[in-house]
Amino acid sequence: MHLLLAQKGTLSDGDGEAVDLGQTPGDLCFLSAADTELASLANAHGGEEPTLRLVNLLQLKHPMSVDTWVERTGRHAKLIVIRILGGAGYWPYGLEAIHAAAVDHGIKLAVLPGDDKPDPGLTRFCTLPAEACETLWRFLIEGGAENARGFLDACGDVLAGNEIEGEAAPLLKAGVFGLPPSAPDGTSPPQRGRVAGGTVAIVFYRALVQSGQTAPIEALAKALSVRGLAVLPVYVSSLKDPVSAATVEAVFDTHRPDVVVNATGFAVSAPGADRMPTVLERDGAPVIQVVLSGSPKEVWEASPQGLNARDLAMNVALPEVDGRVLSRAVSFKSASSWDTATECNIVTHEPVADRVAFVADLAARWVRLRRRPVEEKRVAIVLANYPNRDGRLANGVGLDTPAGTIEALKAMAEAGFPVGDIPADGDALIDHLKKGPTNAVSEAREIRETISLNQYKGFFGGLPRAIQAQVT
Repeated sequence: MHLLLAQKGTLSDGDGEAVDLGQTPGDLCFLSAADTELASLANAHGGEEPTLRLVNLLQLKHPMSVDTWVERTGRHAKLIVIRILGGAGYWPYGLEAIHAAAVDHGIKLAVLPGDDKPDPGLTRFCTLPAEACETLWRFLIEGGAENARGFLDACGDVLAGNEIEGEAAPLLKAGVFGLPPSAPDGTSPPQRGRVAGGTVAIVFYRALVQSGQTAPIEALAKALSVRGLAVLPVYVSSLKDPVSAATVEAVFDTHRPDVVVNATGFAVSAPGADRMPTVLERDGAPVIQVVLSGSPKEVWEASPQGLNARDLAMNVALPEVDGRVLSRAVSFKSASSWDTATECNIVTHEPVADRVAFVADLAARWVRLRRRPVEEKRVAIVLANYPNRDGRLANGVGLDTPAGTIEALKAMAEAGFPVGDIPADGDALIDHLKKGPTNAVSEAREIRETISLNQYKGFFGGLPRAIQAQVT
């Protein structure tokens, strides 16, 4: 078996090849798949005693990676804490190997759930008393800089053979995140009710606050503020969490955002089931989805599909079930910071300026559009126009798209949109379209819309030269 030495300042999910992390022994070893948690503990540690080794579980997927780490690092530790999401079945070989080493070498071992739900199946791997495991877990559940420091202090108590003195400080499941003045007039958060220039809410995960990884949120807030918008940053544990949903509802009732920028993944609704309304759009605000990518920017740039499968599922496909308007990824993960004290690549979310600016511009336009009177709005409905024949106009597999278009036009008319004369039904709509230009070759077509030759030349001249040559 070929064994690779892990590289400083690089990101790897541990698939494929076995990896040797190359860590020297430390008094305390902490293992977790959450980059934010590792970053938080590295910041809280600051190179102090006891010595700390941080490990990303994703780098220990291969059994040989586990064996190598246990032999080089783990078996020399005095205390090992593992946070695992998904139960013992997620990482069975690693848990068995580390537990065996803990028993053989008298190591104190705490295996804790990776979320805030108890997991009795992990208890059999612990050599530390249940009460101590519970206390350590509480520090990690609450998170934040204060609790990260408290967790390390508690580990120090365990290493010294003492009772744990401190207790976790509660961090709200959801709330308004304190940023520098975020409204153009210097108020933060925005004033009650609607603000003259418009208010944009940014909804994001509490984990970013817990770990201090809020750089993308702060960059987006600054970009929105520069564009004359008040910013309302709200963190949540999950949109499915009742406390978080109630908090967002109360904050939105007070500050009434015109647009919501959503940086949480997954969906409240289930694919194939009836759509479940969420708290984000309860006041009619458009919800724009942004992506905090879990991959490095270099990987994203080199990939023909851009975002990886995990990002696409969590931040694109599932949010569409809730009716989100996708914008783009605004940040990527970077392992540029090698922490010498913990011998770990500290992964951070790094915003990309031009992509943040795009989202801020998009949100500003949605604010202006929402505030425009309905009768002044012009909406385009784009239907498929396949080549060669008109039988595929407005084609939608398993759908009656023409009839659906008529229903949409009727609903728009009831809402006050200037839709003009609506065809009687879907067949009448298709007959109307077929009388005009389509991709089917025909001489007898009604030309209803024209632009000037100068407009056409201006548009044509803006196309890439290769396309101009092909058209010519």
